[in-house]
Amino acid sequence: MGTILEIVQQRKTLVALIGGGVLGLLLGLVMGWVIWPVEWTNATPSHLRSDYRSGYLRWVAEQYAIDGDQDLARGRLGVEFWEEGELAQELDKVAETHGGQEAINLRALATVLELGSPAPPPSEEPSEGGGGLWSSVIKVCGVGLLVVACVGGIVYLVGRVRSRQTASPVSARLGISRERAPVADAVWGAEGAPLVQFVTTYVAGDDHYDPSFSIELENGEFMGECGVGISETLGVSAPSKVTAFEVWLFDKSDIRTVTKVLMSDYAFNDEALRAKLAPKGEPVLANLNKDVTLGTKTLRVEARIAEMEYGAGDMPSNSFFGKLTVDLAVWVLPEQEGVAPAVDFDMPARSSVM
Repeated sequence: MGTILEIVQQRKTLVALIGGGVLGLLLGLVMGWVIWPVEWTNATPSHLRSDYRSGYLRWVAEQYAIDGDQDLARGRLGVEFWEEGELAQELDKVAETHGGQEAINLRALATVLELGSPAPPPSEEPSEGGGGLWSSVIKVCGVGLLVVACVGGIVYLVGRVRSRQTASPVSARLGISRERAPVADAVWGAEGAPLVQFVTTYVAGDDHYDPSFSIELENGEFMGECGVGISETLGVSAPSKVTAFEVWLFDKSDIRTVTKVLMSDYAFNDEALRAKLAPKGEPVLANLNKDVTLGTKTLRVEARIAEMEYGAGDMPSNSFFGKLTVDLAVWVLPEQEGVAPAVDFDMPARSSVM
C-alpha cells in the first residue's frame, strides 16, 4: 500500500490525466445512454435501411391504391424530406424489382405525386429527442473533456522533457544488484570466507531502489534476508534526493530485523534529521570503505561502502547521494554461540572487487 501511495505522489500529473480521462468517459456514457439517450422523431422513409424502405414504399402504394388519398400518401412518404428526384428513382427501382400489381401501384403513386418535378425545400430536419438544449450541453461537455485531456497530455509531456533536461547525466542509468562469489585472495579472519556476497549500486534517479537478497545454505535451507533501501529524502522535486539508506538483516531463527542507517555528511550532522531517523536504526556516517556490521542470533552481515559519490545541485553540500555501492558479505554462525546485538567493530582488511 505504501508503494502505491509513493507512486501516486511521484506521478501526480499522470494519475490526474488518466483519472480525468476515465471519469470523463464514464460520465459521457452515463449521460449519453442513461440520462439523455438519443431518440429520433419526425424520421421519414429516406432514413430507413434499404430493405425496410422498399417494404414501406410498397405498403404506401398499396394503401393509396385502396383509399386514393393523395395528401395522406404524401405525408406518409415525407416527400419534402427527399432530395430532388430521389423518391421517384426509389419508387421506380422498387417497381422494377417486384413487378406485377405492386409495380403498377408504385408507378401510379409516382405519377399522381408528380415526383419528376422539383421537390419543395424541406420545412424541418429530423431532430433528436430531448430537445436541442440538452444535445448542445452534451456536445459542449464532450468537447470540454477532450480539450482538458489534450492540455493535460501536453503538460505531462512538457514536464517529462524538462525533468530529463534538468536531471544529471548519471540519473539516466539504473542501479545494479547482484550476487557475486567471495574474493578468493581476501583476508577474512578467523571465521573464514563468507557464505555469500552481494553487491548493490544505487544511482540518483532510481526512486524505487530497494534490493533484497535471500540468504540460503548450500542445501537450499532459507536462513534469512538482507538488503539496502532508501530511508530518507530531501525536498519534493524529482528525482528524489536520497540523504540516508537503511542496511538491514532479517534472521528467521531470531524473528527480528536489525537495521542501521547510512547517512550523508549533511544528515549525520543535522540533529533534527538524526532524531527523525533514530527509530529506524543506529545512525552511521557513510564513508568510503566504511565497514558496518549487523548481527543476529545465527547471521552476521558486514556491509562495506565500496563506492560513494555525492550529488550536485541546489541542495546543501554533501547532502544527497549521486551514487552508492554497498558490498554485503554474509556469515552463518553456529546457533549455540549466538551473536551480540548489532554493533560496529573493526574487521580484518579485505579487498573489494566490483
